[in-house]
Amino acid sequence: MPFWSGRLDGAERVYTNNLSDTLKKLKITAVDRTEGSLEGCLDCLLQALAQNNTETSEKIQASGILQLFASLLSPQSSCTAKVANIIAEVAKNEFMRIPCVDAGLISPLVQLLNSKDQEVLLQTGRALGNICYDSHEGRSAVDQAGGAQIVIDRLRSLCSRTDPANEKLLTVFCGMLMNYSNENDSLQSQLINMGVIPTLVTLLGIHCHNAALTEMCLVAFGNLAELESSKEQFASTNIAEELVKLFKKQIEHDKREMIFEVLAPLAENDAIKLQLVEAGLVECLLEIVQQKVDSDKEDDIAELKTASDLMVLLLLGDESMQKLFEGGKGSVFQRVLSWIPSNNHQLQLAGALAIANFARNDGNCIHMVDSGIVEKLMDLLDRHVEDGNVTVQHAALSALRNLAIPVVNKAKMLSAGVTETVLKFLKSEMPPVQFKLLGTLRMLIDAQAEAAEQLGKNVKLVERLVEWCEAKDHAGVMGESNRLLSALIRHSKSKDVIKAIVQSGGIKHLVTMATSEHVIMQNEALVALALIAALELGTAEKDLESAKLVQILHRLLADERSAPEIKYNSMVLTCALMGSESLHKEVQDLAFLDVVSKLRSHENKSVAQQASLTEQRLAVES
Repeated sequence: MPFWSGRLDGAERVYTNNLSDTLKKLKITAVDRTEGSLEGCLDCLLQALAQNNTETSEKIQASGILQLFASLLSPQSSCTAKVANIIAEVAKNEFMRIPCVDAGLISPLVQLLNSKDQEVLLQTGRALGNICYDSHEGRSAVDQAGGAQIVIDRLRSLCSRTDPANEKLLTVFCGMLMNYSNENDSLQSQLINMGVIPTLVTLLGIHCHNAALTEMCLVAFGNLAELESSKEQFASTNIAEELVKLFKKQIEHDKREMIFEVLAPLAENDAIKLQLVEAGLVECLLEIVQQKVDSDKEDDIAELKTASDLMVLLLLGDESMQKLFEGGKGSVFQRVLSWIPSNNHQLQLAGALAIANFARNDGNCIHMVDSGIVEKLMDLLDRHVEDGNVTVQHAALSALRNLAIPVVNKAKMLSAGVTETVLKFLKSEMPPVQFKLLGTLRMLIDAQAEAAEQLGKNVKLVERLVEWCEAKDHAGVMGESNRLLSALIRHSKSKDVIKAIVQSGGIKHLVTMATSEHVIMQNEALVALALIAALELGTAEKDLESAKLVQILHRLLADERSAPEIKYNSMVLTCALMGSESLHKEVQDLAFLDVVSKLRSHENKSVAQQASLTEQRLAVES
């Protein structure tokens, strides 16, 4: 089939029989610069590309004509737009992008970005965008030619015009910047430094009626928002307001999903969280939850999850959370509360996570415990004991742990039966649930002697703790188990608890805990061990010996890096061990006196005083 060639030599119409003829003719006319003939050849090429882009592109590459295009990209020529259009078409093929760069087309194309001709700008933007698509060489060449800055400047200068032709051009320019920087952190950072974010936000505000341009802005925001350096620039614009305004207009799931993909990374920034709350995003999210909660359509279930997850994310900011809490009387807080008794697992999860996030200061925690939230969370956990949803268990335990932090809440939560509910999950094999269970119990028994004693005499619990103290694959669970073992002793000060821990093989773990890299854990272990030595030394003697406690104490006292409180408590413990003949002998054999006497001149007064007392005790006992 012949290709229509457009107009040649005035009004005469000519058909060329094949592409090869056109390419040969184009080589001659490109050199002669016969504009009429040239235009006809270019039309032929465009028609051939429209019919079979890949095959035509291969022939163009084989003909060597690409090198001639650079000289045809002249701002003065009437054919420039068509040449740029052909480049845009051939660059749709991955195999043509590097040849376009090698043919030296980037620099003249970038120069054309300064043109005043709308069609030239449009085709140039397309050509550069297609060459950059997924091409390191294309991007690099555009970067070196300074193309990105010119495009951003053009976007700024054209941004206020709303005629369809200009909006089409703006869309192409946005697309070009996206192809230029997609999945390339350094080029995205470059665009951010050039001020692309405020420009795009302004574009979105002016052209929100234009679907194609809006979509392009959203994709660009989604790419840029992943970069931490972009958040500050976004926060200084009215992006929150524009996105919420746009969100309210959307009915289609796909469009809302695009906005969600921008909102999620932006909402990781606390300043933007607050802006989104003030712009009314939460009300939109609650409405979606209400609309989708009973639907079993896949899209609706996905949207419900996205909306409730985003709601929880907004509560991670202190200011945004407090604004939504409104002293516990806020409508948002009340709505979220109603999610907990729901039959929808996603809402139960979001509700429990939201409560955990609201429970980040004492005032909120006290109000929530007084208003009966603990009972709601316990009911929720009861529904998930047998083959329950692990994420819901984890979230509800997180909420209870946070609520148990204020001193006034502990006794109330204990009398409500929280301990019994939490212990139902002792058989869980899921580390995240184990971790939160341990943290909740530790918070509940803090300074609660009776509760600590009751738990410490629970043999099943103590045996499980000792087992988890060896969970080397799960450092968090291991650390929390050790801390709870220590807490049971420290808060109960009970001989029965110590005996239960000795019988279950817990002593060696407390000794190991004294060597932890965390000072707080070292200290908790040393205090617990001192209580064991003071109350039940005879029962624990053999275990303390086999765990090499004396050698560890010597090392802690001799180590200059040990914190003052570690040195102090190590000396208190050393004195307490004197009541055991075998441990006393170990202390003598290791020449503790030398190490302790050096500590009398320690800069910390408490350490220096304890060193004097310990030295006296060791001297008397020797």
